[in-house]
Amino acid sequence: MKKYFQSVGADAPASIVVLLVALPLCLGIALASGAPLFSGIIAGIVGGVVVGLLSGSQLSVSGPAAGLTAIVAMAIGKLQFYDAFLVAVVIAGVFQLALGFLNAGIIGDYIPNSVIKGMLAAIGLILILKQMPHLVGYDADFAGDENFKQSDNANTFSELSNALGAFSLAAIVIGVLSIGILTLWETPVFKKQLVFKYIPGPLVVVILGALINQYLINSNPTVALKGKELVNLPIATNINHFFSFFTFPKFSYILNPEVWKTALTLAVVASLETLLGIEAVDKLDPLKRVTPTNQELKAQGVGNIVSGLIGGLPLTSVIVRGSANVASGAKSKVSTILHGAFLLLFVFLIPTLINKIPLASLAAILVFTGYKLAKIPLFKEFYSKGWDQFIPFVATIVAILMTDLLIGILVGIAVGLFFLIRSNFKSAIMVVNDQNNYLIRLRKDVSFLNKPIIKKKLESVPANAYVIIDATRADFIDKDIIEEINNFMLHAHLKNIRVEMKKSNYKSLHLLFNIPQALIA
Repeated sequence: MKKYFQSVGADAPASIVVLLVALPLCLGIALASGAPLFSGIIAGIVGGVVVGLLSGSQLSVSGPAAGLTAIVAMAIGKLQFYDAFLVAVVIAGVFQLALGFLNAGIIGDYIPNSVIKGMLAAIGLILILKQMPHLVGYDADFAGDENFKQSDNANTFSELSNALGAFSLAAIVIGVLSIGILTLWETPVFKKQLVFKYIPGPLVVVILGALINQYLINSNPTVALKGKELVNLPIATNINHFFSFFTFPKFSYILNPEVWKTALTLAVVASLETLLGIEAVDKLDPLKRVTPTNQELKAQGVGNIVSGLIGGLPLTSVIVRGSANVASGAKSKVSTILHGAFLLLFVFLIPTLINKIPLASLAAILVFTGYKLAKIPLFKEFYSKGWDQFIPFVATIVAILMTDLLIGILVGIAVGLFFLIRSNFKSAIMVVNDQNNYLIRLRKDVSFLNKPIIKKKLESVPANAYVIIDATRADFIDKDIIEEINNFMLHAHLKNIRVEMKKSNYKSLHLLFNIPQALIA
């Protein structure tokens, strides 16, 4: 506990930044899901406090995720009642707990580094592209949308075009000023000043944005931002009204098969997104700490149980919030926990003040976060690593931009596997020849995919040649390969080819080589 208090000087300012990033996303995702607005806030609070306390991750931040929006909206539509959907959220949490105890977290370890980094860059580009309309005052789509196809029947690129014809001068002024302030906060001159270290740039941005808009309301109301262009928190008139925002599951729906189907879908998708999220945030962690994945699944399970019991949306580890946490200088999970606690206090104590924040200010924070995730040096780094790294990296980015997070990741993994197989295909068999002397060496794992190349190489050996087939360095040799080599040795004498076979007597598959008696003699 003492070590956490040692870093509170860095964690407290970072938690404010995460809060400002999380607030519009919680509301936007709830709105897009067809759920009560406050359900997104509940999920954000639970993700911060409950998951933050139980998680083994120091920097990951959990909350409602855009990747679950379509699933949630469809499930609420089918179940018709929100309290029935909450039963599914609770059961999904139980499933996630079970996955944690079954050590399913190991799945995250099989995702290639090029795909994880591609995912981070894609999220950065999505933040820039999706938040640009909000930055200029066009708020037709909800703030946390990450999908290419939007709920307003537009897409990522057509939304940019639409924004050009419906921008707000006040939003542009606030947005440009906000980007300028955030840029200044990153310069060495500002970083050296102690005061700027403890006052987050994003906090200055939202305060300035709110003050500018309030001035416009008083002096020139026609150009001031209002309605959908501002944060829109539900406001409670008293404590009883505040508690009325919480909804409780109705467990009489537990026998409904659709509830269980929804729960299983949520558990699987939320677990995958969580594993992707913590892998990505671990890659960003300056201290390179590794999150225990099974512990994370258990923490997410408990978080979803609690969220479902009090009316919240399902939650996952969210890359946008996690990356904002890292970029803001957080050192420990204290930042995550504080952001959840502050979220609760702010929506309870000062919702009226929060509702004065322009979405343009928050969009500027997200655009700046996106820029940090998708910097040009990252593309140069992967280009320098070679095509087998660069192409899966780019494929992941393009696929996520054009579809959604999970489909994009699957495409990236598929492309990565292609290059892995191709690399193994090319390196598993080495052929060297000096005039009529041939060395055919089998290395690493030789699968059935190598059958065409071994067959071609053996058939191309000329008459009267001397061939050494060395299998001592191969740990695995597919039986199809062994059969081809056995056939070659059996008929080599017809072309007067002399064959020497080298194999290991300690590897079971090597015993399947049938060396003709003529060769042994």
